[in-house]
Amino acid sequence: MTPLPDPDFTALQGAWEQVSLEDSGVLNPADAHSAPGAITTINGDQFDVRTVTGDVLLAGRFSLDSTTTPKSITWVDSMGDDAGKALPASYRLEGDSFVFIAADEDMPRPTVFSTGPGQTMRTFVRRA
Repeated sequence: MTPLPDPDFTALQGAWEQVSLEDSGVLNPADAHSAPGAITTINGDQFDVRTVTGDVLLAGRFSLDSTTTPKSITWVDSMGDDAGKALPASYRLEGDSFVFIAADEDMPRPTVFSTGPGQTMRTFVRRA
Protein backbone atom coordinates (compact mmCIF):
# COMPACT_ATOMS: atom_id res chain seq x y z
CA MET A 1 0.00 0.00 0.00
CA THR A 2 1.37 3.43 -0.98
CA PRO A 3 1.66 5.85 1.95
CA LEU A 4 -0.48 8.97 1.74
CA PRO A 5 1.41 12.16 0.90
CA ASP A 6 2.14 14.56 3.74
CA PRO A 7 -0.90 16.88 4.05
CA ASP A 8 1.43 19.93 4.08
CA PHE A 9 3.09 18.71 0.86
CA THR A 10 -0.36 18.59 -0.74
CA ALA A 11 -1.38 21.99 0.71
CA LEU A 12 1.74 23.69 -0.70
CA GLN A 13 0.88 22.79 -4.29
CA GLY A 14 0.01 25.78 -6.46
CA ALA A 15 0.96 29.44 -6.79
CA TRP A 16 2.19 31.71 -3.99
CA GLU A 17 3.02 35.41 -3.94
CA GLN A 18 5.79 36.65 -1.66
CA VAL A 19 4.57 39.47 0.60
CA SER A 20 7.56 39.88 2.92
CA LEU A 21 11.28 39.14 3.07
CA GLU A 22 13.73 39.34 5.97
CA ASP A 23 17.41 38.60 5.35
CA SER A 24 20.02 38.53 8.14
CA GLY A 25 17.79 40.78 10.27
CA VAL A 26 17.01 43.31 7.49
CA LEU A 27 13.35 43.67 6.46
CA ASN A 28 12.60 43.70 2.70
CA PRO A 29 16.15 44.19 1.35
CA ALA A 30 16.93 44.14 -2.39
CA ASP A 31 16.73 40.49 -3.50
CA ALA A 32 17.84 38.68 -6.66
CA HIS A 33 15.36 35.82 -6.09
CA SER A 34 12.14 37.79 -5.99
CA ALA A 35 10.58 40.83 -7.62
CA PRO A 36 7.36 42.81 -7.07
CA GLY A 37 4.48 40.52 -7.99
CA ALA A 38 6.74 37.49 -8.58
CA ILE A 39 4.99 34.16 -8.19
CA THR A 40 6.44 30.98 -6.68
CA THR A 41 4.78 27.91 -8.14
CA ILE A 42 5.06 24.53 -6.42
CA ASN A 43 4.35 21.45 -8.52
CA GLY A 44 5.16 18.15 -6.83
CA ASP A 45 8.58 18.55 -5.19
CA GLN A 46 9.66 21.21 -7.72
CA PHE A 47 9.40 24.99 -7.44
CA ASP A 48 10.08 27.99 -9.61
CA VAL A 49 9.92 31.73 -9.05
CA ARG A 50 8.88 33.86 -12.02
CA THR A 51 8.48 37.58 -12.59
CA VAL A 52 5.15 38.96 -13.77
CA THR A 53 6.57 38.81 -17.32
CA GLY A 54 7.47 35.11 -16.93
CA ASP A 55 11.25 35.36 -16.45
CA VAL A 56 12.59 32.60 -14.16
CA LEU A 57 14.36 34.05 -11.09
CA LEU A 58 14.90 30.77 -9.23
CA ALA A 59 14.02 27.09 -9.53
CA GLY A 60 14.74 23.86 -7.71
CA ARG A 61 13.24 21.17 -5.54
CA PHE A 62 12.40 20.62 -1.89
CA SER A 63 11.60 17.98 0.71
CA LEU A 64 9.65 18.49 3.91
CA ASP A 65 8.82 16.81 7.20
CA SER A 66 5.72 18.14 8.96
CA THR A 67 6.26 15.89 11.99
CA THR A 68 9.19 17.93 13.38
CA THR A 69 8.86 20.94 15.68
CA PRO A 70 9.16 23.38 14.07
CA LYS A 71 8.22 21.78 10.75
CA SER A 72 11.23 21.16 8.45
CA ILE A 73 11.78 21.89 4.79
CA THR A 74 14.99 21.63 2.77
CA TRP A 75 15.42 23.67 -0.42
CA VAL A 76 17.87 22.71 -3.19
CA ASP A 77 18.15 25.40 -5.88
CA SER A 78 18.93 24.26 -9.42
CA MET A 79 20.32 27.65 -10.48
CA GLY A 80 22.09 30.68 -9.03
CA ASP A 81 24.64 31.07 -6.25
CA ASP A 82 23.14 28.26 -4.13
CA ALA A 83 22.67 25.72 -6.96
CA GLY A 84 23.02 22.18 -5.63
CA LYS A 85 23.28 23.25 -1.98
CA ALA A 86 20.84 21.80 0.59
CA LEU A 87 19.47 24.81 2.50
CA PRO A 88 17.95 23.78 5.85
CA ALA A 89 14.73 25.60 6.72
CA SER A 90 11.74 25.55 9.02
CA TYR A 91 8.22 26.51 7.97
CA ARG A 92 4.70 27.40 9.04
CA LEU A 93 1.70 26.69 6.85
CA GLU A 94 -1.61 28.10 8.05
CA GLY A 95 -4.42 28.21 5.49
CA ASP A 96 -3.39 30.58 2.70
CA SER A 97 -0.23 31.75 4.51
CA PHE A 98 3.18 30.08 4.13
CA VAL A 99 6.32 31.26 5.93
CA PHE A 100 9.75 29.69 5.83
CA ILE A 101 13.09 30.61 7.37
CA ALA A 102 16.16 29.13 5.71
CA ALA A 103 19.81 29.08 6.71
CA ASP A 104 22.91 28.89 4.57
CA GLU A 105 24.25 25.43 3.75
CA ASP A 106 26.08 23.76 6.67
CA MET A 107 24.31 25.99 9.24
CA PRO A 108 21.84 24.53 11.74
CA ARG A 109 18.17 24.48 10.75
CA PRO A 110 16.52 27.63 12.21
CA THR A 111 14.14 27.00 15.11
CA VAL A 112 12.68 30.52 15.57
CA PHE A 113 11.00 32.71 12.97
CA SER A 114 13.36 35.67 13.27
CA THR A 115 16.51 35.97 11.18
CA GLY A 116 20.12 36.24 12.22
CA PRO A 117 23.26 36.25 10.06
CA GLY A 118 23.05 33.82 7.14
CA GLN A 119 19.27 33.33 7.47
CA THR A 120 16.43 34.36 5.15
CA MET A 121 12.71 34.40 5.97
CA ARG A 122 10.05 34.68 3.26
CA THR A 123 6.31 35.12 3.78
CA PHE A 124 3.83 34.14 1.07
CA VAL A 125 0.08 34.21 0.50
CA ARG A 126 -1.74 31.83 -1.80
CA ARG A 127 -2.38 33.31 -5.22
CA ALA A 128 -5.86 32.58 -6.56
